[in-house]
Amino acid sequence: MAGLTSSVSTGRSPLLTVQGLTHAFEKDRPLFDNLNFTVYAGEFVALLAPSGMGKTTLFRLLAGLLTPQSGTIALGAAPGGSDTDAGNSVARSAPLGKIGYMPQRDCLMPWRTVLDNAALGLELQGLSLREARRQVLELLPAFGLEGTQHKYPHELSGGMRQRVSFVRSLLGGGDVLLLDEPFSALDAMMRVTMQEWLLKVWERHRKTILFITHDVDEALLLADRVLISARSPVTVMNELIVDLPRPRAYEAVLDERFLRLKRQALQWLGREAGNRAGGGKPADAPRADVVAASRLVPDGRTGGGGT
Repeated sequence: MAGLTSSVSTGRSPLLTVQGLTHAFEKDRPLFDNLNFTVYAGEFVALLAPSGMGKTTLFRLLAGLLTPQSGTIALGAAPGGSDTDAGNSVARSAPLGKIGYMPQRDCLMPWRTVLDNAALGLELQGLSLREARRQVLELLPAFGLEGTQHKYPHELSGGMRQRVSFVRSLLGGGDVLLLDEPFSALDAMMRVTMQEWLLKVWERHRKTILFITHDVDEALLLADRVLISARSPVTVMNELIVDLPRPRAYEAVLDERFLRLKRQALQWLGREAGNRAGGGKPADAPRADVVAASRLVPDGRTGGGGT
């Protein structure tokens, strides 16, 4: 399986490279142990794992808000001759401000209007409030926020608040955008609406996105690749190539190809969760038609241009 080549990453430049990432909080067992993966320019990658696996901590590490105990987080290809490769424990983080981060909660400032909340990232980059407002005002219609510029957060629905937060994160700069379960607090109908909205926005801008979710359907609907783990500490992640055509709509969840991918994702999650608990029934061998669309990535290394 490792010899298969990703149809997504082939020919693209690495935009985010993680090598040998190890991290634990004081007195706790490691969340990550020698973890390796790569995200390519223009990709939409979903991270799928149960609660308590350190997904939000991983995003804080990637964004430079935490420093790993060891390993390298680099924009672009990994630096040659890294300290991790040399067997040392020196950690390298991505520089602050180079990776955008949208947390689970929208964190909008209640005293700021939609216009001024969305403009915050531009202000932090040094633009005047007047210029930041001008740029945001031009973008609001494209994000379904036309006519809301003078509203305050308490006047918006949950979905509209998430759109404002997304615009703020998008304009805040950075080559990669980290989205930490942005739709988890929404009801089922609004979540579907926001998923389809995000698909349209991503098709238009092709921003490189790393997306955390617990929802298998959401991961497969949105992403080019899904990285899956259910075993702690996270040392390797199964990689599922989502070969569904784009542009996509929610009806894709009824496609037989979608259902095959979903079965594989659930199989990996169930197998690793059983191993994590120290028992459980072994999973059946993957079906050949599913393996053709997916592969297991050992320690982040492959023989064919993937992560």
